[in-house]
Amino acid sequence: MNLRNKIQSLMPFKESLTSSLIGIEKEGLRVSKDGSISQTVHPESFGSALKNTTITTDFSEALIELVTQPLMGADKVMDELTKIHHYVHHHLPLSERFWPASMPCVIRGQTNIPIANYGNSNLGMMKTVYRRGLANRYGSVMQSIAGIHFNYSFSAEFWQSYRELMSPDDSDSKSFIDLNYMGLTRNVLRYGWLIPYLFGASATVCKSFMHDYHEHNLEEFDDNTLYLPYATSLRMGDIGYQNSQEDEKGVKANYNSLYHYIHSLRAAMKTSCSDFEKIGLKKNGEYQQLNTNILQIANEYYSSVRPKPILYANDRPLRALDKNGIGYIEIRSLDINPLLEVGIDKKQIQFLEAFLLFCLLEDSPAISSSELFEIDTNSVLVAHKGRKPGLMLNHLGKELPLLDWGEEIFAGIKQCSKLLSSEHQQSVENISIRIKNPDLTPSAIMLNEMQHQEKGFFEYIDQFSHKNKELYKDKIVDKNHFAKLDEVVISSRKEQLEMESNEVMNFDEFLEDYFANDA
Repeated sequence: MNLRNKIQSLMPFKESLTSSLIGIEKEGLRVSKDGSISQTVHPESFGSALKNTTITTDFSEALIELVTQPLMGADKVMDELTKIHHYVHHHLPLSERFWPASMPCVIRGQTNIPIANYGNSNLGMMKTVYRRGLANRYGSVMQSIAGIHFNYSFSAEFWQSYRELMSPDDSDSKSFIDLNYMGLTRNVLRYGWLIPYLFGASATVCKSFMHDYHEHNLEEFDDNTLYLPYATSLRMGDIGYQNSQEDEKGVKANYNSLYHYIHSLRAAMKTSCSDFEKIGLKKNGEYQQLNTNILQIANEYYSSVRPKPILYANDRPLRALDKNGIGYIEIRSLDINPLLEVGIDKKQIQFLEAFLLFCLLEDSPAISSSELFEIDTNSVLVAHKGRKPGLMLNHLGKELPLLDWGEEIFAGIKQCSKLLSSEHQQSVENISIRIKNPDLTPSAIMLNEMQHQEKGFFEYIDQFSHKNKELYKDKIVDKNHFAKLDEVVISSRKEQLEMESNEVMNFDEFLEDYFANDA
């Protein structure tokens, strides 16, 4: 059944798409008065980073992560994300600001990026050691990059309707859902270059970020800023968040089935790596990494998209994927847009809903090694020069203009948006204009403003951090929402203390048990 026929057949069930769940995880650095990364510990006013599921930390003590609940519809998600932002700004130390861009503020060396501390429980220590391992393997500077993760799941009602349409004789719901989520994931990889093109907001970077890069092709924008004139998202390029030398180390996730995906990551988690062996497991009795394997844990594999399980209690991610199946899809290629109050807007969320629906309904054959090479090549091409006139991309052994391929993909997304609301259709229509007019992309708008204002990366981005600080200072507090977050802060501290006081294993035993049970 082709795309058009699938859409036509799903029209009677389109109401079930309004029950899809959206969640957003948005990172951001705490910045000191002088514009450098804050050296202070995670503010007590945010509770326990280990146990607060709404406000936590990522790699660094200074890298806050804001997490919404899974909610129905862009309005609800945007409302919750905005309220969490308000709470964070309200409780930040007076001398600090919340950095509103993906690429970090002024960096004063690897040692000035404090690794997140999650306390003395075994789980907390594991999270800290994992991050210490990332720092030792890839450097702390790369880990200071922030992004927005977009989580999405279709409703049970939709899956039932879609399964009856596509596979009426197949009674195994889990297998059908896993099969189709993996097909969606492969198409996100194929067409995923579109996301940094449309929403990339990191064409420039502070020179301090590049201090440890001995070779790069970035050009000088001014004394303190490097850039590429047609870049969309340097964060997604070869200076950004990635597993260095992943091919040489033999790790490449296989998305051709859920079994292959789990197996490829498990293999990397069980295969020792000579480069990481040189780091050593412990130094002076202190763990330097969780293990010396290609991947310490599954999450270390950096990818633009991940199939994720719903986790319960002490579930291991890969084991939960295997046992319970795919619960949702995580898109990881979104830059934070400093031009927007919370880094993302409703229009973008609605486009992503239509894009993921397109990726689900469009045919999705297995990805060959040659197509995987094309996908990786396209990703770097668009990140570094996506707005270049006449840019050619690679698809199934042929070169084709980005403009033509983009319009072809948008034709499918527009069809799929008809299964959603008229507002979704309008959002897709508005964003589609960026294909023909790259000057409307965030990366181009920001670069043009920087040139017009004669401001480098730090000065330009920092004005938004001050603007947001003032905006939230003057905003009326939602007392009910603040009270709920206050309760979470208090209970998270209590939960961490209970966890720390109830430990029975030592850390060595805990790690041994953890990895033994992720088989």
